[in-house]
Amino acid sequence: MHAFVSGHRADSPQDFLELALGTPVELWLGVEGESEMERAARLDAARDILTDPEYASGPDNLIRLAAQVVDDHPELFNVVPLPRPARRRPARRGAAA
Repeated sequence: MHAFVSGHRADSPQDFLELALGTPVELWLGVEGESEMERAARLDAARDILTDPEYASGPDNLIRLAAQVVDDHPELFNVVPLPRPARRRPARRGAAA
């Protein structure tokens, strides 16, 4: 069984993160052994992405979409209490007579 996110196959947790963020995870976390110059360039690129209006509007779009789903499909949120199963008591062994 394969998992897909927005039409892209995700084979690992890192794939899911990359697809969710829209950028490689290494951009945000760095890589082992990177130089100060590489780190500065990586952080500069991350700042550019965060200030991009298209990227910055992502969370707002997600909230709008979630609100629309709630409005369009309230039946998805019908909560029905389930009966609790009866508690089973363990059998007593070696009861003195």
